[in-house]
Amino acid sequence: MKKQLKNTLAIALLALATFSCSKSSTEEVPATSEPQTGSITLQYDNKYGNTDLVLDSQSNTTSQSENLKTTELKYIISNIVFVKADGSSYVYPKSKSYFVINERDLASQKITLPEVPFGEYVGVKFGLGVDQAQYDLGATGQGNFLTIAQREHMIWSWSAGYIFMKYEGTFTSSTVTTDTSYKVHVAKSGTEYNYKDITLTFPQRAVVSKSVTPNVSIVTDISKIIDGTNKISLTANNSGSGAEIMSGTNLPLIATNFVQMFTVSQVRN
Repeated sequence: MKKQLKNTLAIALLALATFSCSKSSTEEVPATSEPQTGSITLQYDNKYGNTDLVLDSQSNTTSQSENLKTTELKYIISNIVFVKADGSSYVYPKSKSYFVINERDLASQKITLPEVPFGEYVGVKFGLGVDQAQYDLGATGQGNFLTIAQREHMIWSWSAGYIFMKYEGTFTSSTVTTDTSYKVHVAKSGTEYNYKDITLTFPQRAVVSKSVTPNVSIVTDISKIIDGTNKISLTANNSGSGAEIMSGTNLPLIATNFVQMFTVSQVRN
């Protein structure tokens, strides 16, 4: 009987030792996998019509025969979403998805987004401006973007809100014969929030992989700001000391023009 008990105990101890070794071996060699994400770059190229924008000196003529020289162009890009070839979407993290494009700052025109899942993408969506939901988080909910907007002078005050687009320069016309300033600041005005969603299709697929970072060239045609579907006359808005369009019924018309401003010229993989 004692011999049988010893044999049973020995078998039990052997089984326990085998299980422990197996578990220890599994814990010591965990399964490993590389992150299946890469990067994609959005490159914003500001133009007036088909011509590269040149600040201060370049003269451009609108369909209403007003001659413009642009001295400042800034706008906010936000809420970036990439559309996959299978119809699904990848929403870039909202907290990291607010940027100021500044024509005087070349680096600001190139947005490289890391940690995008590997795959083939056929389009992109983004907002022009800061959405109402983000603004409603309050000043403390803006992360570091509030500081960026203040530095870039893209906010009047917290209560007044963000400036979604700032477009300034000088103009002349048949009745305004000396260089006269104009300022177009698009933001919330009254009950009109004036934030717009933009949807663009790529001319070819952008392939995000371990070895490839696609570059998507997006052309911003600023002529459409006041000379798109809705035509806004600077002359008609001239107070005598300059044309300032920062509120009123013209802002929703300009915001509607935003949808026409952007096209993807090419994708480089």
